[in-house]
Amino acid sequence: MEEKAYHPKGDFFNLKGNNTNVRTEIAAGVTTFFAMAYIIIVNPNMLKQSGMPFGAVFLATIIASAVGTLVMALFANVPYAQAPGMGLNAFFVFTVCFGLNFKWQEALAMVFICGLINILITVTKIRKLIIKSIPETLQNAIGGGIGLFIAYIGVKNAGLINFTSDPGTYTLLDSKTVIASSAAVPAIVKLNTPSVLLALFGLALTVILLVNNVKGAILISIAVTTVLGIPFGVTQLGSSLSIGDAISQLPQTFGAAFGDPGMVSLFSNPSQIPLVLMTIFAFSLSDTFDTIGTFIGTGRKTGIFSEDDQKALEAGGNGFKSKMDRALFADATATSIGAIFGTSNTTTYVESAAGIGAGGRTGLTSLVTAILFILSAFFAPVVSAVPSVATAPALIIVGVMMLSSFTEINWADLEEAIPAFFASVFMAFFYSISYGIAAGFIVYCIIKTFRGKAKEIHPILWVATGLFILNFIILAVIPA
Repeated sequence: MEEKAYHPKGDFFNLKGNNTNVRTEIAAGVTTFFAMAYIIIVNPNMLKQSGMPFGAVFLATIIASAVGTLVMALFANVPYAQAPGMGLNAFFVFTVCFGLNFKWQEALAMVFICGLINILITVTKIRKLIIKSIPETLQNAIGGGIGLFIAYIGVKNAGLINFTSDPGTYTLLDSKTVIASSAAVPAIVKLNTPSVLLALFGLALTVILLVNNVKGAILISIAVTTVLGIPFGVTQLGSSLSIGDAISQLPQTFGAAFGDPGMVSLFSNPSQIPLVLMTIFAFSLSDTFDTIGTFIGTGRKTGIFSEDDQKALEAGGNGFKSKMDRALFADATATSIGAIFGTSNTTTYVESAAGIGAGGRTGLTSLVTAILFILSAFFAPVVSAVPSVATAPALIIVGVMMLSSFTEINWADLEEAIPAFFASVFMAFFYSISYGIAAGFIVYCIIKTFRGKAKEIHPILWVATGLFILNFIILAVIPA
């Protein structure tokens, strides 16, 4: 079903139809940007360990984020932002480059191919069919699970977690001897450091403003907490890298994926091709399900993906008939674009939920975020000055808002409750949306099978579950 009112005259983003306004969308876009602005500095710091030039990756990160988010804004008209994904960049460096001994140019080539695969499975509706195959119980669990995941990120960024040694942990030395050892267990930190106290203040301020229905509550909290952090030494200027330095380094990574080393050398050794294909598969599976989980988790309750999207989803067919179609395509193109400029997988950011929580409902939110990414190239020290403790309260509160999805699950029915538990809680435990989804899928299939209800499992869900299991096997056999 085509969305007839997608671009009403004089209202490109259909603000009225989405029950929003320019002021709210701008505030939401700014909120999303500052919730994820850390990636501008963190991603080049991560990828430079593989030998990539910091300045080039800095600029590639901004370009990939801005272009991907602009496509979300202008083509899909949804309030989602994109940037190189955390976790995927660590996989790029520590597993692909260090563990498997691929050159960073070859790793970029694999990321580019991963993007092409994502485009293919999006255009052929495979990604949308996967969403359709997920039972409603698991969809609600994914929504609530992302809430837990986002809240955990917030608590972690606030510096409230301290990992201590557990003296009650024991290790089997041999078949008869057990020795005491220590393992890291989470605990609350001492509430005596400026950064932690500032985060608690920001959390209290955010709660007070929200319960009193103050417009722009989340953005106000971020701004006030950042300013208060200056005299306490928490808010500090970040990188002193100039835009000129970054531009001069960009030719080192731009197009490097297609050279030698790069795409040419990647497939020059026939004995290495199976390992290359397994690595690309691992990249693609995580990227795909991170995006699916984010869209389901944040779009279901808010109405961003409307009934028209659901009808188009059920109808199938070709073409971009709904915002969901366009959003999935926007996400799919961003990874290959990022690889061309010189960065790891670009994906839809779960931190977009901060802007959605602030009221963002259309592509205008994403447009504002994209513009701020572009400007950040010239103001990196200022942008990076916003401390994570200032944006952490926003993530915690947005996580709270998303937990309402749990009310749709029949927790008294273990056949529903157990898969829902694994799908939701494991997202936070494993610090990964895709691994949480994998746990839910696997447990759901096991329960349905041994209850004699295997026919209720959608064929695509069987395939997706099998791919997850295959991925775990691959990760188990390749070097860490």
